[in-house]
Amino acid sequence: MKSIVKLCVGLVMALAWSSACAQFSFKIPGLGGSTGNNSNTPDIGTIFGHASKMVKGIDEPEEIQIGQNFAATLLGAKPIMADEHIQHYVNALGHWLALQTERPDLPWTFAVLEDPGFNAFATPGGYIFVTRGLVQRMHNESELAGVLAHEIGHVLRKHHLKAVQKNAGAELLGDLASTRGANSEIKSTVVNFAKNLYAKGLDKDDEFEADRLGVVIAARAGYDPFGLPAVLQMLQEQSASDNNFSLLMKTHPPPADRLDRLDALMADKFDTVAGISGGIVADRIKGF
Repeated sequence: MKSIVKLCVGLVMALAWSSACAQFSFKIPGLGGSTGNNSNTPDIGTIFGHASKMVKGIDEPEEIQIGQNFAATLLGAKPIMADEHIQHYVNALGHWLALQTERPDLPWTFAVLEDPGFNAFATPGGYIFVTRGLVQRMHNESELAGVLAHEIGHVLRKHHLKAVQKNAGAELLGDLASTRGANSEIKSTVVNFAKNLYAKGLDKDDEFEADRLGVVIAARAGYDPFGLPAVLQMLQEQSASDNNFSLLMKTHPPPADRLDRLDALMADKFDTVAGISGGIVADRIKGF
């Protein structure tokens, strides 16, 4: 029975993988290009209705616009890595994971930044970035899936939007959603706030929640749920003074605390789950 289940998961993954690869390009919707034909994007608002308004006053199109503004800030600091194979690989993996969530129709976009450091970033609306240094340090596909699923968790729970409301209020949240045609002062405020948010990080409880969601999403996608904990164990061995890890260490709870929070969940729900580790990441990249 387990062999049949794994075979079915593999077939579905293969179909989703090829579909995501066919749709991928290196431009972000709203930032001078698109990842496909925008006219075919589903009307997310009508699908989810008022349930999408978890953050006061912000509907889904506005959430996506805010995410594009945040993504522009990130891309202004680090360019996208000029390696089509890796971009296809990460984008396909990310899309497969996103299909396992309650918001599969967001304009999910995954890309690798040209940065030797170890980090990952999410923005509202489904824009997710990992660094070249992070991808290169993954031992298997389940580890990378766990990291991407963690970032997907931030999007699902709208952690960044809640951080804006908490720290700056509804007025700035409105500015973030309406920068098209805005004056230079508002645009500067938006850029500065986004920079500060990613430099400071989210609340630790948001990170703990994203860890829990990441494990669940990865398991739903057929991956070994212990992929993310393995990454956290690796981070425990790194020095916070190492420039490649310093920003991530500064903006996240200590890896030991994150592992402690996950321990009960892993033992209770996932101890007998045997997902697909996926082998060495480089092996998948060579397939493109």
